[in-house]
Amino acid sequence: METEIQSNYTYMGRSFSDLSINDDSSAFSDCNIDRSGEFPTASSQSRRLLLACAIDNSDELIPQLVSDLDSSSIDAIKQATMELRLLVKNKPESKIKIARAGAIKPLNSLISSTDPQLLEYGVTAILNLSLCDENKQLIAAFGAIKPLVRALKVGTPVAKENAACALLRLSQIKESKVEIVQSGAIPPLVSLLENRNLRGKKDASTALYSICSVKENKFRVVQAGIMKPLVELMADFSSNMVDKSAFVVSVLASAAKARVTLVEEGRIPILVLVEIVEFRFRYLGLQFVSLIWGKN
Repeated sequence: METEIQSNYTYMGRSFSDLSINDDSSAFSDCNIDRSGEFPTASSQSRRLLLACAIDNSDELIPQLVSDLDSSSIDAIKQATMELRLLVKNKPESKIKIARAGAIKPLNSLISSTDPQLLEYGVTAILNLSLCDENKQLIAAFGAIKPLVRALKVGTPVAKENAACALLRLSQIKESKVEIVQSGAIPPLVSLLENRNLRGKKDASTALYSICSVKENKFRVVQAGIMKPLVELMADFSSNMVDKSAFVVSVLASAAKARVTLVEEGRIPILVLVEIVEFRFRYLGLQFVSLIWGKN
C-alpha cells in the first residue's frame, strides 16, 4: 500500500509538501485526468448514450459507435466520437471495451485529419483511452505516436495539450520513449511550455519530465531551448509551475553535458543550481523517510 508522509520543505523561498514515495513525478499528478468534459452534450446526441447507461446495454452500443467512426459523414464521426467519450466518462470500465472493439485505428486516422475539430476529438479520445494502463501498449502498437506528434505541431490549443498528455501516457512504455523523440516531439513540447494556458504548460512539462528519464534525451531537450521557459516559470511564483519546472530542471542537471548548457543558455546562477540540487536531495530524503515510516 502506498504510504505518504506530510512534510514541508523550502525551495527558493517557497514551501512544498505531500510527495509520494512511489511516484517520482507526483508534482505532475494532476495531468492524468479524463477530459471528456471538453465535448458539448446536446440532448439529441446524448439520448442514446444515457439510455445505454441506464439499462446497461453499452456492450451493444459500443460496436455501433466504433463502426460510425468509419462513416463517410463528418457529422456522424463527430457524434460517434463524442458519444464514445461520454460513455467512458459515465462508465469508466468502457475504456477497455472500446479499445477491444477496434476504436483505436479509426481514432488514429482522426488525429491525421485536416479538419481541426476532428483532429482534436481524436486526440482527446486517444488520451482518455490511454488513461487505462491496459490500452497503452495497444495504442502505441497501432501507430498513434507519429500522429500525436503531428497534433502537437498543427492542432488546436486543446489538441496540443491533450496530445502532450497522451504522449506522456505512452512514454511510460520504455520502448515508446525512443519513438516519441525520433518522431520530433521535443521541440513542440518545449514550445508548449511557453503557452499562456496553465494546463498546456503542465502537460508539456510532464511529458518532458518522462522523456528525460532516458539519459540521452536530456541534452536533446536542453538543445531544444527548454531552459528559457523553465527559468521563467521557476522565477514566477504566480505561475503555479515553480515546483514542476524545478523537477524538470533537477533531472536535467544530473547530465554533465546538460549542466553546461543550463548555465550558458539558461543563465542560471550557480547559487540557483545549488538550490536545485538541494531541492532534489530533500525530495529523495523524504522518499527514504517515508519508505522507512511505511515499514514500521
